[in-house]
Amino acid sequence: MNVKSYQFKNMDTVPPETLVTAEDDFAPPQFRSRVIAVSSGKGGVGKTNIAVNLGLTLAKRGIRVALLDADLGTANVDVLMGIRPDYHLQHLITGQRSLAEIIVETPSGLKIIPGASGLPDLADLPDAQRDVLLRAMMALDGTVDLLLIDTGAGVGRNVVQFILSAGEVLLVTTPEPTAVTDAYALVKVLAGYHLPISIKLVVNNAQPPSEGDLVARRLAMVAEQFLGRAIEPLGVLPHDKSVPQAVRRQIPVVEASPFSPMSTGLNRLAERLWNDVEVQQVTGISQFFRKIMALRSVISG
Repeated sequence: MNVKSYQFKNMDTVPPETLVTAEDDFAPPQFRSRVIAVSSGKGGVGKTNIAVNLGLTLAKRGIRVALLDADLGTANVDVLMGIRPDYHLQHLITGQRSLAEIIVETPSGLKIIPGASGLPDLADLPDAQRDVLLRAMMALDGTVDLLLIDTGAGVGRNVVQFILSAGEVLLVTTPEPTAVTDAYALVKVLAGYHLPISIKLVVNNAQPPSEGDLVARRLAMVAEQFLGRAIEPLGVLPHDKSVPQAVRRQIPVVEASPFSPMSTGLNRLAERLWNDVEVQQVTGISQFFRKIMALRSVISG
């Protein structure tokens, strides 16, 4: 995978100290992992469910995927997966366990980095803990093809930092007016920082699917017209009763019901996402975490 060096496009709007260069203390590897934040304007739209099942779908295609549960308010990737990890992110940043010790590898090959509810913003960690996290995650760069970041919902500082640092976001909404409005609000906040971000939209729980297509087109049109931001409608996932059934069983839907409408839709979504020829550059995990630290002086709480 060819990777261009990262540069902010609007240099006049970003302080020089936020730039990441080859002269950093940690030299980036020759191969960088693609980093995608999975986010939503509001909770309850299926963001985490999509992150988990999308990661599994890609892993089953032979792509090396790691999923970081970064919803620091209510980390619950492990609940949807039906796993009980012995260690999580808190044990890593406090130096009690290594990254290798907290990672949970599923039979499909998907690597789960369990989160911990109640952690402070990553950019607000004490210097020692920040360095532990940075060095640990840098070791992951290049060992996986893709790092999915399941962020919290909303427009909070932590969510915005994750998205801006990744440079690529999978924005999840449903056709409900409140969900669409909140998704637009998140795009508006991101647009205010004038940084290059690839925004891909997924409309979940659409019934009928044509309703999801309409919502995606309208949201993309409004964002382009009023914010000057391009949104790429990536796909529509249907309303499917197999989803809540799988959640109750704590089994990802692509494993509980692999031929369901939702699983079929996720397979199409995974193919479009991974084969996206519009991706011009890959941030890399090392650069991703360094940007989070740099952006703490730019993003207000």
